[in-house]
Amino acid sequence: MLWTRCLVLLLCWATTGGEQQQAEERVGGPAEVRADARRQRSPPPVEPLDFGYVPAAVYDTHAYYEPGPIGILFHMVHAFLYVVQPNSFPKDLIVKVIQQNMGGIKIEEWRKPENVVLLLKWVYYEAGFLICATIGISLVVLTPIIGMCFCVCRCCENCGGEMHQRQRKNADCQRGFYTATLTASSIFIILGILVAYAANHNISTQIKSTRRFINTNMRDLKTFANNTPAQIEYLTAQYTTAKNKVLSDLDNIGPLLGGRIHSQLEKEVVPSLDTALRMAGAMRETKEALENVSSSLEVLQEGTGKLQASLSGERASLSNTLSDPACTNGAVSHTCNTIRSTLSQLGVSANFLRLPDVNHALSNVNTVLTTDLSNIVQKGYSSFNDTPRLVKEQTKNIVSGVKGMLDKIGLEINNFARMFPVEASLANFTLFLSQGQKNIESFYPQIDQFDFYRWIGCVAALCMVVLVLAFNMLGLLCGTCGYDKQATPTTRGCLSNTGGNLLMAGVGFSFICSWLLMAIVTALFVVGGNVEKLMCEPLANRQLFQIIDTPFLVHPAKRNFLPGMLFQNPNIDLTLGSMYRECHENNGLYHALQLETMFNINTFLNRTVYNKDLAKVFENVQVDLQDIALLEKAGRDNLINFANSGVGQIDYEAYLAEVTKGVTLVDLLTFSTDLEAQADQLPRGALENALRGHASSIRQIHREMVVPMEQAMKYVKARSTLSQSIKLLQRMSNDLPVKVNNILSAIDAAEYLITHNASHVVKQETKGYMQSLVGYFKQYTEWVKNSLTAEVAQCKPISNIVDSMEIVGCSFLVDSVNTFWFGLGACAIFMIPSIIFSIKLAKYYRRMDTEDVFEDGQENWN
Repeated sequence: MLWTRCLVLLLCWATTGGEQQQAEERVGGPAEVRADARRQRSPPPVEPLDFGYVPAAVYDTHAYYEPGPIGILFHMVHAFLYVVQPNSFPKDLIVKVIQQNMGGIKIEEWRKPENVVLLLKWVYYEAGFLICATIGISLVVLTPIIGMCFCVCRCCENCGGEMHQRQRKNADCQRGFYTATLTASSIFIILGILVAYAANHNISTQIKSTRRFINTNMRDLKTFANNTPAQIEYLTAQYTTAKNKVLSDLDNIGPLLGGRIHSQLEKEVVPSLDTALRMAGAMRETKEALENVSSSLEVLQEGTGKLQASLSGERASLSNTLSDPACTNGAVSHTCNTIRSTLSQLGVSANFLRLPDVNHALSNVNTVLTTDLSNIVQKGYSSFNDTPRLVKEQTKNIVSGVKGMLDKIGLEINNFARMFPVEASLANFTLFLSQGQKNIESFYPQIDQFDFYRWIGCVAALCMVVLVLAFNMLGLLCGTCGYDKQATPTTRGCLSNTGGNLLMAGVGFSFICSWLLMAIVTALFVVGGNVEKLMCEPLANRQLFQIIDTPFLVHPAKRNFLPGMLFQNPNIDLTLGSMYRECHENNGLYHALQLETMFNINTFLNRTVYNKDLAKVFENVQVDLQDIALLEKAGRDNLINFANSGVGQIDYEAYLAEVTKGVTLVDLLTFSTDLEAQADQLPRGALENALRGHASSIRQIHREMVVPMEQAMKYVKARSTLSQSIKLLQRMSNDLPVKVNNILSAIDAAEYLITHNASHVVKQETKGYMQSLVGYFKQYTEWVKNSLTAEVAQCKPISNIVDSMEIVGCSFLVDSVNTFWFGLGACAIFMIPSIIFSIKLAKYYRRMDTEDVFEDGQENWN
């Protein structure tokens, strides 16, 4: 087992386990979202690393056997053995027997009651074999005795030895029955011979196939030994993958760590700068709106002045007309008074002339805009976005220290891997396998010679049965062909007499051979049957492993057998069954042998890959962000001057009130129509004509001045622009000082956060950044663990050896031996009826010395 222990040492360096996980949990806890929120958040996702695939070993052995047609015979034998021994495997009984006889079997010990009970249980379990063995031994002993007695009795002309056949009315019926039964017995004997011969031939064939299993298993063990160093080297080399990723993240610590710090601070900083930037845009919009109000007001005032002058002149002229003496007439005075009462309607409705200008506010805003607030805010953005560069510059020494630490870790891993002479040990193991294979192959000639002698012996045993069968078949053939129904017993032909003599010869050889055949069958039955029930079946269903794995089986102070043999530590929870299962699933030998209980690699990994100094280095990370200026003093003064520009002191309601009014107080067309209607009520004369003239003048004013004013794009646009600009200014100037104060307060709060609370954010984000770095090593160690469990030193060859031993020992040999005695036993059993019916049938074929004579001359020998 020296090579096994060496192989164990080769794999001990690369394990991971529970201590590693605990170290991971201690190093990388969850980070927090923000300093002021104090709320925990999930750690950042770690980019998955591709470590590739461990070089896989390809094993040639396929430990599977399909017996083919002879499998039917194997199943028949198994069914027969189940009938003989239907009891389940006595695992508890075997364990008790082993435990109570650890010091050796002593005769006086079996007199103890507990041992007597065990013996009785064993006898009960072996009852079927004991009964069959007793029957077989009885036949072995009694057959030669009965044969000798039979011969002596026949020599004394008894037991059918008298050469006289008495007359029987049913002689033909008896002869036919004896012939049929002897033929049936012979057929069963033939079948038994064929079964035994097939089993005998299968043994020789499968012994040659055994060499294939030996060669493939040896080749797989060499592949296992040769491939393991490359797999171990691949595991150590993949540390570089994790290391390179960590180095890449360290080189990009500015965008990564600085970006994380930036993303946490920007939740407060960016919104405050955004509001300042929007206010800069609002300043420009305010200027444009004031300019629009100023230009629109100029256009509207000009148009309104002209219309107001025309309407005033027409109103004065109409008033002079109504002052005519004709209006004093009683019938006309009422109409004139009605017209006079409507003169006040001839006026301008929207008087833009009385609206104050906005030139003072516009001048102040222009003065404010001489300072480019947007540029100042953009400088604040740039200063804040410069956080990754500040982080990179201020962590140069820390990054260089961590890189040196990673190189040291890689060197320690490589040195640890070189501590074990992997290639030399496995080279010795390969030489050991080659020498062992040569030693095994040196026995091939002896095995072939032994198999030849075995084959000759089995064929010789079958030849004895064939000899008896030949006598029986020849006797049946000669007797049947030479039998003459008309011939009397004393006049039977030579051919018939020869058939009877051959049958009696077969009887004689049956007595000579049957006991020897039964002795062979009984010995093989007892040995082969018990091996099948106590070894092969438990090995097939792995109950045999349960016996070996029984705690304290070998010694009261040694709990487990396998770890005590391999590691001299019987307290390790390692069983043969668990090892076989792991190897059968082609898992790694490290996991199958539970080497983590022997070699505490977790301490090494915690000291190297999970180095506490790495966490301490990042705990000392200090990033100074006090140089970040979000808004310069000029920008603050600019905002304050804008709030005091007078935009909020403009009477926007007066502007909106005038904009919503019509051009004139009354529709001039309606007024002129009503005036003409009033003129129609007056007597014809100068007054009527004058009023009609005034109506025509009013229509002309509407046509020439009002309609163009309403339709003119400049006028309409001026009104629309004035309305929109006034509403924009009103909305923008609403609580303008409060808005500006809120912007400045938000910027002050963001700057306070950067100046005083950024250290907490840096600490939390540094933990998250360190956790992402540790995550790469965690992926590496998890990958190493999974690789050791399933890919490195896959121990399928070990389970293949067990399976091959089962196939060779049980399927090749035991099943064939059991089938051989099954067929040979059938021959021996059917020899008994063959003897009886051969003796009975020979009487009808042999020539008799005397015969029955009847006086009436009527004879019947049928």
